[in-house]
Amino acid sequence: MKCKILAIGDVCGNAGLDILGKKLWGLRRYYGADFVVVNGENAAGSGITPAQARELFTAGADVVTLGNHGLRRREIVSFLEDEARIIRPANWPAGAPGNGATVYDTGKTRICVINLIGRVDLGFGALNPFDTVDVLLKQYRGKADLYVVDFHAEATSEKCAMAYHLDGRVNVLFGTHTHVQTADERIFPKGLGFLTDLGMTGAADSVIGVKWEQSLAYFRGDMLVRFEESARCPRIQGALFTVGENGMCETVERISAE
Repeated sequence: MKCKILAIGDVCGNAGLDILGKKLWGLRRYYGADFVVVNGENAAGSGITPAQARELFTAGADVVTLGNHGLRRREIVSFLEDEARIIRPANWPAGAPGNGATVYDTGKTRICVINLIGRVDLGFGALNPFDTVDVLLKQYRGKADLYVVDFHAEATSEKCAMAYHLDGRVNVLFGTHTHVQTADERIFPKGLGFLTDLGMTGAADSVIGVKWEQSLAYFRGDMLVRFEESARCPRIQGALFTVGENGMCETVERISAE
């Protein structure tokens, strides 16, 4: 049976939460998505609260992934321990709360979602993501029908290298973190569906979610700028991956909806 997987790029602040609350279920029906995964690490601007995670589930997310800002809101720590549908990077240092992978059963398909974080220019002591994913794939072998990876990373080269590393072993790999949607959707020789970055769900009239006036002031040299999220021109960005009965990804379609 074919499976359509809708992946939503980094949710930024209230603008991202609001537009998902209004439109995600409609998008899910329009595309006939069987499963929805959302990166929510910036739902609070920086980090995410339990209430915001619940908003994402109510909006239509089946699984929520995180990234380098995932623990900025300390109240999320216990929620990560208790809620299997929200995961954090699996290659965070030992002792990190929660889990880096989960299996979601749609009723038709068991989907294993793995969250990883890159090490290029993120620099806070993450373990090797290539080694980590190898261990996880052995751990979850036979426990799922499809495997989806959110690689939260800065460098496009690191994300592309991961695609070659995982082709033939997972079905879908997408990047998050940069908040800029890339135009390089492709299917690898052994059936991996790939997009370097899903983009951002939030204010399009902004600098990666921040009011552009403040970002401009910062880059012009005003070090006293306190960033605030923009709410102007909200949009949803992501991609739809269609996986065939043989486990090979058949199509990758970028999405950008206002």
